[in-house]
Amino acid sequence: MAAAGLLMFVLVAVLLLGTGLPAFIVLMGVAALFAVIGVGAGAVPLALLTALPNRILGLLENDLLQALPLYVMMGALLNRLPLADILFRVGNRLFARSGAAPLLSALGLGALLAPMNGSVGASVATLSRVVHPRLLARGIDADDSLVIVCFASTLGVVVPPSLVLILLGDAMLVAHTQALTATPGVARVINTQDVFRGTLGPAAILLLASFAWVWRSGRGLRRPQAERVPLRAWLTGGITLAFIVGLLAAVTAGYLYAVEAAATGAVALLLFGAATRTLTGDVLTLVLRNTMAVTGALFALFIGATSFTLVFRALGSDELLAGFINAIPGGPMGAVIAVMALLGLSALVLDAFEIILVIVPLIMPPLLMRESDAVWVSALTLLALQASFLVPPVGYAVMMARTATAESRPLRGMTRALLPFLVLQLLVMGLTLAFPVLTHVAGDDAAPIPRLRDEEIQRRLDSLVPMLPPDDDQR
Repeated sequence: MAAAGLLMFVLVAVLLLGTGLPAFIVLMGVAALFAVIGVGAGAVPLALLTALPNRILGLLENDLLQALPLYVMMGALLNRLPLADILFRVGNRLFARSGAAPLLSALGLGALLAPMNGSVGASVATLSRVVHPRLLARGIDADDSLVIVCFASTLGVVVPPSLVLILLGDAMLVAHTQALTATPGVARVINTQDVFRGTLGPAAILLLASFAWVWRSGRGLRRPQAERVPLRAWLTGGITLAFIVGLLAAVTAGYLYAVEAAATGAVALLLFGAATRTLTGDVLTLVLRNTMAVTGALFALFIGATSFTLVFRALGSDELLAGFINAIPGGPMGAVIAVMALLGLSALVLDAFEIILVIVPLIMPPLLMRESDAVWVSALTLLALQASFLVPPVGYAVMMARTATAESRPLRGMTRALLPFLVLQLLVMGLTLAFPVLTHVAGDDAAPIPRLRDEEIQRRLDSLVPMLPPDDDQR
């Protein structure tokens, strides 16, 4: 029955693509179906499934999940308040000497707000409303405008402390703990701050390269007419820039927890809306409704993912998957490249949250038993996800941007405009693969675990198989 778990993945992909049902419904439905099949075939003990309520309660007791509704609320507030519009106007005036001023402003706005938005979808909604029409008004080609919206929206995947990084940090902590359990030696388990710091080097290179490309590609554009920006907007932009950079730096350095940072950002946005009288009763009602709807969907996804992984492991499919990863040729590097390719393919069907909650817990423990640098693997995972979100036509950011802007343009032009950014991302991934030190430029204390021979890894994976109590007739 171990192969049945692989069929679970196939069925989930088919149902998500063919029915359009929410992911949590598909995950829970597939888990229930295969649980019934497993119990009926005698491959899954019914007593094992009774662990599901405790697993769900243990999941919801995670302190990091307190940050989830706060990040969602920040994304909803940024989409409703005029702060993003003010920042774009200030940036456009700041880069007025360059023909690429609107594009540089849009990219800078994405770099600032994407980590605070909580998700790629929220960033797409904000930038599509604020940036896209203004770029079109300044004579920017529609394909180039959509591409900037897509790319800038994905920056929150690699720039801390976004919700994607928080959830991945927690998932990697659990996976690293499982790897260390089966590996000799003393090493500290990585935490969320390690993942934050690990992404700084690759994220900085990607940001600098993308700004350089946008500036170079926009040099031939006609310089936009300088827009008058009042002093009040300059002050708002400056204070906002200092606040966001300071908040991100404090979280990355470990001076603030993610929950504290999310609460601080949400309160600051509420105060801004109240001070500028833009947070009316109707706007606040819409923000709260959107926050509750998205938060409820995410928590439902957690429950669906927990149910799916429990049944997957009960069928013994995790051993089969671990055996596949252990058998990948090329040593630790070959295993890392293969897993990154698998994550990239998964991102064409699933979004970041589904991958982190369903795929990562299953494939990372055996991978981290072959490759000791968990921080490096985490950074590569984020880069792979970000690149996959930009692959047309099914990349998550591409589909979201086309839906949010109601653009029905042919994909050929958009693909051509996306190509340079995809090349930049692949180059950064290649550099990070070749030079793992890039993920340690900010320093971390998580010592790598010793590497083991493949035979020893397989033996220890076998030792992790849970022992079930014998039946009464076997005692």
